[in-house]
Amino acid sequence: MKKIKIVLLSLGILLTIVFAYYLVIVMDARAKTPEIVSRALSPDKIKLELSDLTEEQLDALLKIQDPNFYHHKGFDISTPGAGVTTLSQGLVKLFYFERFKPGIAKIKQSLIARFAFDPLTPKDTILKLFINHAYMGQGNRKAIYGFENAAEFYFNKPFKELNNDEYLALIAMIRAPNTFHFINKREANDLRVSRIKRYLSGNYTPKDNGDFLYDQE
Repeated sequence: MKKIKIVLLSLGILLTIVFAYYLVIVMDARAKTPEIVSRALSPDKIKLELSDLTEEQLDALLKIQDPNFYHHKGFDISTPGAGVTTLSQGLVKLFYFERFKPGIAKIKQSLIARFAFDPLTPKDTILKLFINHAYMGQGNRKAIYGFENAAEFYFNKPFKELNNDEYLALIAMIRAPNTFHFINKREANDLRVSRIKRYLSGNYTPKDNGDFLYDQE
């Protein structure tokens, strides 16, 4: 009986320490969020407004990358086809981490998205930040961020001049820029675009949260 009490006490202390640790992480993130968002919205970093995308383009982005975007509170573990990273979590990874490694960092990412970044940032602002800061692979040994920069690098034209297939080729890379790189992994990118088209046309329904590649027959 005494051993059980010691174990329970030790467990209680451990849980308290863990809770306090993550509470500090969240509170620090909340304090920093206004400055982080303001800096990310500076004119030199914003090349596209939401109005620069058509309703169809915005709808495709959200349906593919974060289908429950306007309803969840930073993370989503239940929507079929959503995967494990929302737009908010993707931006948290970019804005709040110098180096991101799976594991503990994923827990931090989810907590910051849920309790700091998402509740303190309007949804349309998050979407605007995403189209301007999303990581879109490597080009000439440099990271490419944002749809405008990606359009200029991969297609040598402004974003507004992209056709539907070119736009979807960019969308296809977001989930895994190296795996679906438009130049280096063109065949994989083309295949993903074809699956995306099938999904958007209503001819494919994701089976579960992890079916973001639309390949579970």
